[in-house]
Amino acid sequence: MGSDNTVSPEAVARAKAVQQTADTASDGGEKHHHHHASEIGTAALTLGALGVVYGDIGTSPLYAMKEAFTEKSHVMTVDTINVYGICSLAFWALVIIISVKYLFFVMRADNNGEGGILALTALVLPREHRRVAKAGLLVALGVFGTALLYGDGVITPAISVLSAVEGLENVSSSFESWVVPIAIAIIGGLFMVQRRGTGAVGKVFGPIMLVWFATIALLGLSHITSHPEIIQTVNPYHAVRYFTHEPLKAFLSLGSIFLVVTGGEALYADMGHFGRKPIAIGWYAMVLPSLLLNYWGQGAFLLDHPDEVESIFFNMVPDALLLPVVILATFATIIASQALISGVFSLTAQAVQLDYLPRIAIRHTSSKHSGQIYVPLVNWLLMAACIGLVIGFQTSSNLAAAYGIAVTMTMAITTLIFYRVLTDRWGWKSWRAMALCAPLLVIESGFLGANIVKIPHGGWFALAVGTILMVQMQTWRRGRALVADRIHRGERDLEEFLDDTEDISRVGGTAVFMFKDLGKTPPALVNNLRHNKVLHRTTLIVSVETADRPRVPFQERYEVKKIAPGVFQVQLEFGFMEEPNVPTTLAAIDHPGLHYDENDVTYFIGHESIVAGKVPGMHPLAEQLFVLLNRGADSAVRFFNLPTDRVFEVGSRVEI
Repeated sequence: MGSDNTVSPEAVARAKAVQQTADTASDGGEKHHHHHASEIGTAALTLGALGVVYGDIGTSPLYAMKEAFTEKSHVMTVDTINVYGICSLAFWALVIIISVKYLFFVMRADNNGEGGILALTALVLPREHRRVAKAGLLVALGVFGTALLYGDGVITPAISVLSAVEGLENVSSSFESWVVPIAIAIIGGLFMVQRRGTGAVGKVFGPIMLVWFATIALLGLSHITSHPEIIQTVNPYHAVRYFTHEPLKAFLSLGSIFLVVTGGEALYADMGHFGRKPIAIGWYAMVLPSLLLNYWGQGAFLLDHPDEVESIFFNMVPDALLLPVVILATFATIIASQALISGVFSLTAQAVQLDYLPRIAIRHTSSKHSGQIYVPLVNWLLMAACIGLVIGFQTSSNLAAAYGIAVTMTMAITTLIFYRVLTDRWGWKSWRAMALCAPLLVIESGFLGANIVKIPHGGWFALAVGTILMVQMQTWRRGRALVADRIHRGERDLEEFLDDTEDISRVGGTAVFMFKDLGKTPPALVNNLRHNKVLHRTTLIVSVETADRPRVPFQERYEVKKIAPGVFQVQLEFGFMEEPNVPTTLAAIDHPGLHYDENDVTYFIGHESIVAGKVPGMHPLAEQLFVLLNRGADSAVRFFNLPTDRVFEVGSRVEI
């Protein structure tokens, strides 16, 4: 998020053009995507969705079925009842959680076209202001669900790439000692290229995943022919019989069977990029049939080769095609990893905009697509964590123990928040909303309960990441509120203050005072008048707010109020998916009497030095954490895209 020294006319024109695009986006999710589809074509968007949205769930066949039989907590006997039961559970998990819950219901709850758990939470909050306690619990759930997705974002690249590279062991046993180094090299390379942006690479993602889904479908089909009766597992009777056969082991195996739907949350989170329709078309036309054929094929293969359960997927591949399939699987897992990394970048940007994380450097990698961003700090932390996981866990089977619990908890939280959307937003009766959400919650609670046994074997990692991030988010939010409270104490009313400064001399140019609390006098303005005893010809008191919607149309973005001759209050509002470019927006405002000269403007911002003290409000440890986070926060100059050579910072000391 770098900035130029001046705001050029071209930048202003470009800003207005961007706003026209944003206006279209804000008219409503489906309208925006219909416009999108007419421009690009539904087929192209569907192909793009295959590459970005379905990478994670599309690579689950590499390890899900194997773990259902071999995970340490529940080694299952490979017999007809268990094979049929696991195939039946995989089928119904995909249908109920992905097709019914996400595609048919949750994805209709778009926040101006955008999806994801933060967007879903923001969708309910406007109507929650009268019920503060419930709103607080709702926000806490949404924040925890978001934090858990970071844990998923760390584990997915590690388990996906490892599971693909392990296929080399089937090519030759001499590769065994090279699996971990190769996986580390691939993961390292993946994070190294993030700064270049996903635009160019993304063009090949869709076609590669198309080939991948076609390959796993044909692979499954080639084995189904030997046991066509495996398709009978669509009958839930086989799932019921499975639970009566070895009840405890069957329940524990749900933790591994759940792996078939990991990546489901990505469908909703990436809705803003592609739209509901292309994602649904991709699912029903390609992804679901391919996954089902492959899982049925794996089941049929196990009926003939019960001893080859340790590497089912690659054992199904004919020897002549093994190396090409391993290479294709590796590419598919890289794509799956990319989707999660991009998702974590987007989550970070949303959390920063909603003031749940400190400001950090966020770079836009595309002039055409605002959603394509690169977050350096998050990128390197993710890389270190992924490589650490590969070194620490060594195999995809070990990592599978860490995988799943974060996703199940996030899905359950999504269901809880969606219940509030149904009742508060869509006007459903409580009993009707409960009739939909309760069965989903029961199913997800079953998966969650089975995943709890994974905590000692690696599940603790995702929970630790989620808990640490949630504490950090809540501490930052609370600390920022306390700082604002301390700063605002003793502030004078702006109009009253200006009445006392009628005899102050005026100088040319424009002064912009960045200050959140409109109606009050910015400390920087008080200090400027006290020391320099002058007021600029045009003085703007600018407050920047983040809306509870993804994008704000330009005509709704600003509100200008004249306070005194040459003095204006300007309220700017940006969506939580937008970059707050203050100079470009101010330059594009057309208001009588407001003369904004981008070539002769000075920006005044406050710079608070936060120190932990004995003032009540936060736990001492939380105070120390907030002080540490504040020191590491990126400057407001960079965050608001202010030109660095036109900024005047006014320091103050704040004790919390």
